[in-house]
Amino acid sequence: MRKSLEEIAKEDGRYSVQVTKFVYEGLGYTMKEVADEPGHVSGPVLCKGLAELALEKWGREAMLVLNTGGVKTTRDFGEIVYLLIKQKWMKAQPTDSIDDFNDVYDFKTVFKDKYKF
Repeated sequence: MRKSLEEIAKEDGRYSVQVTKFVYEGLGYTMKEVADEPGHVSGPVLCKGLAELALEKWGREAMLVLNTGGVKTTRDFGEIVYLLIKQKWMKAQPTDSIDDFNDVYDFKTVFKDKYKF
């Protein structure tokens, strides 16, 4: 039996339960709203979907919520994704890499500078 998202987040300790659940939820959102390729979402595409979902859910507070939950860069999204892959909550293709999440975008630019009221 696989561990719950709460157990995974608490055992790992780097990211809050809230943002761990958000990344998992963001995969479904991205597959439905953003992805071009059915059945697979690349790291950069997932990061884009997570930005859209964060702004939709939290608006101007998105960066604060993510930062408070331990997510300060797109690499942190990748760390959560690979944690969930390890725990069988997500899957990766052989061509996927955690490095796909490196520097996809700058949080301040996406969540503050480009935010529209």
